[in-house]
Amino acid sequence: MKKTIQLKAAALFAFAMLFSAVTFAQTKPVESPRDSVSATVHGATISINYGSPSVKGRKVFGELEAYGKVWRAGANEATVFTTSKDILVEGKKLPAGTYGFFAIPTATTWTIIFNKVAKQWGAYKYDKAQDALRVTVKPVKSAMNERLVYKINAKGFSLNWDKLSVPVKIK
Repeated sequence: MKKTIQLKAAALFAFAMLFSAVTFAQTKPVESPRDSVSATVHGATISINYGSPSVKGRKVFGELEAYGKVWRAGANEATVFTTSKDILVEGKKLPAGTYGFFAIPTATTWTIIFNKVAKQWGAYKYDKAQDALRVTVKPVKSAMNERLVYKINAKGFSLNWDKLSVPVKIK
């Protein structure tokens, strides 16, 4: 009888260890975790939801993110931009709503795109015909940001990654 209890206890212990190993193996950190930022700018609540990739020693702009190509402005699912009120982005009207947020980077200027299709994976099915607004901005050098981060301030927002900041004015 004592042997049977010991065998059952050993089997239960082995099962518990196997279950724990499987559970912990599935909780590894996400490579490009979702992040978001929200604030009020000129009376409009602005929120940006995005995947936050890391530089990981790579050359980001011009290589990882090719110049002249539409980029989802984050990782995985396209970045989503929401405004609670109509706003002026770089002097052009953007109606209240939720948009897919994309960019076309170059070495000297960036095209910032607000697309009517908010939920999409990457930029694979991006359709220029669905653009609600396009504006052109100039990137500036900045301190190193290992992870992509968006910041909202009184003048608008900025995309910050690697050694670059891309400011976008809002009124």
